[in-house]
Formats: sequence, structure tokens, C-alpha cells
Amino acid sequence: MPAESTPEPAIPGDPGSSTPRRPEGGRRSTRSKALMITAWTAAGVVALGGAGAGYLFFKLNGNLKSVDINQALGSDRPLKIDNGSQNILVLGSDTRSGTNGKLGGGTDDGSARSDTAMIVHVYKGHKRASVVSVPRDTLVERPSCTDSEGTVHGAVSNAMFNSAYSTGGAACAVKTVESMTGIRMDHYIEIDFSGFRKLVDDLGGVTVTTTKAISDNESHLRLPAGSHKLDGKQALGLVRTRHGVGDGSDLGRIQLQQAFTKALVDQVKHIGLLSNPKKLYDLADTATKTVTTDSDLGSVTSLASFAGGLKGIGSSHMTMVTMPVQYDPADGNRVLVDKAKAELVWKALEADRPIPAAATEGTATGAAKGVVNPG
Repeated sequence: MPAESTPEPAIPGDPGSSTPRRPEGGRRSTRSKALMITAWTAAGVVALGGAGAGYLFFKLNGNLKSVDINQALGSDRPLKIDNGSQNILVLGSDTRSGTNGKLGGGTDDGSARSDTAMIVHVYKGHKRASVVSVPRDTLVERPSCTDSEGTVHGAVSNAMFNSAYSTGGAACAVKTVESMTGIRMDHYIEIDFSGFRKLVDDLGGVTVTTTKAISDNESHLRLPAGSHKLDGKQALGLVRTRHGVGDGSDLGRIQLQQAFTKALVDQVKHIGLLSNPKKLYDLADTATKTVTTDSDLGSVTSLASFAGGLKGIGSSHMTMVTMPVQYDPADGNRVLVDKAKAELVWKALEADRPIPAAATEGTATGAAKGVVNPG
């Protein structure tokens, strides 16, 4: 079958380039890499009910949107392994509709893609987690899938990973990940541009330290080296930037996202939400308005219970890696799964074991590691 690519939205003032340049792991884009760690914050909603404000559950419950992944995929899935661990597919959506258009740049073409994808594995006991970032421009075998309207989309070889979501929505994205990894996703969580920005603002900002100055005209980000408390707009610029730091690759941008994710998790853990009911409610309101989950997490009670099991996981107990890939010899703007090394990752997660260091040795990486650190 022919290779499939997903067109980039136009970026005002960007003349574009007809010549791909290594070592980019994806085409030039200022598309947001909106990270979704809202589940950690939703744990605080439990306190609202315990404080006698149970009626707020009804309001927050009405905010939530969910998709029935189980019904959409049926029984054609990897077996669920009952060993106490959990696997969650976390997606950042790049839709340009509504307020996202101003934040994301480009035009609203009526579609959305999974601009950021993370497979989060929570180990038995829920004290540690491994996070595997999936590069958006990885060429994969996309399986046949059915979208929310009941339309069947045939299998495609050499499809960009993020085309799964734009083709068939959440169910197709989950099916592609399960086909690629052989691991069943227990849950699905999605957030968009504006939700990410507001989440950071409701937290009161997130503190990071930059070891180098970052200046990117496309993401409108200017950060000298040093400590910064980023507001939502700045945080969005940081996780979007790729040309202002490192080698300009999408793999380098993933390194920035992973560092910011750790900073965000630490901020949630140490902000003292339970002693600040107003901040707690604002955060819960934002979280429930801006996320889409699988139907098993489609109520405040379920989401809060799920998140309550994660709140003990701090950044020091999170291992973050990028799915093992190599640059495509035929196109420096694409990456291919390093199947032998990726198999080490999937087998480790399936057995609820740590990801071995050998799994990422010698694989393609960016050049932004250590540029951003938590705190």
C-alpha cells in the first residue's frame, strides 16, 4: 500500500522548505505538544465530596466527555493482564477549532491529529511509572479501524502514527498503539491546546530551570538561561518549540516535553491543593472540561479514584523514554520503529518490569536533553 502522510496546517509567515534536513524526526511545525497529566490533579476532587460539597460532583460530572473504546474495538485486542499494573494512552490533540486556533497557529481544516502521544505504564503498587513518548511522524502499519460514525477505514502501510487519530479518532489511535505494542491500553486520556494552557494557569504556573537560552520566533518563546515560573502561554510555547533549541528535531522537542512533564507532576504534588479549596475546584473544573477519557473514566468518581492511585508518583519515580526509532533512510523527516529494541520496551512493560537501558542505546535522539529541568 502507498505511504500516507498528513499535511501540515499553514503557518503564517513561514515560507516553508522543499528540502528536508537531518536530523529532524518530523516536518517543520509549530504545532503544540500539549501534555496531559491532568489525571494526577483530579485526585483532589475526592476532597470536595468529603468536605460536604458533593453537589459539585454533578457539575464536574457534566463537564466530562468520554469515548467507549471497549465497544468500538470489541474483542480484537491484546489480552488484559491482571498483574496490578495499568497502561494509559495519553494524547495531546492539535485541533485548530475554537480558541485552539489562536494558540496553535495555522488554519482550522476541520480535523485534529494526535500531536503528542505517551504510553504511561503504572507499575503494580502504583508507586512508579514508565512513560514512553511516541514520535508523531513515526511510520507504522496502521490497522483497519472503525470511527465514531461507523465508517471502516482500511489498513495502511507506512502511515504516519498521528494519522490514526485524524482518520478514526480515539478508537483508531488506541488500536494502532495496541497493534504496534501488543499491549492492551486500560485507559485513554486526551487534552487540547487551550486545556493545557488553562491547566498550567490554574496551577499558578510551573517552575523550570533552563541551562541555555531559548529563543523561538515561531512559538513566541524567549527564555534566558535560569529559573522561570512559566504561565500557561509560556508553557505551551515551551512544549511547542523545536527550532529555538537543540537540533530543531521533533525528537528534541519530545525531550523538552518530558522534562516539563516531570516539572508539572512535581507542581501538582507540592502545591497543597487540599488546603486551598478554590484552587482545587478551579483545577478540577478545568481538568474535567478539557479532557476526553475512555468511558471507564467517564465520571468524576471514577476519574478521581483512578487519579488517587497515581498521586504518590513523583518525578523521581518516573522513567521517561522515547520509543526506540531510527531515521528513515529514504526521508530524514520521518522515523522508523527500531523493532528489536522496541520489543525490549514492550516486553518489559507487559511483564511489569523496568525498561532496560539497552532498549534505547544507539537509537535516534534529539539534542535538547538537559536544556530544561524541573524546579
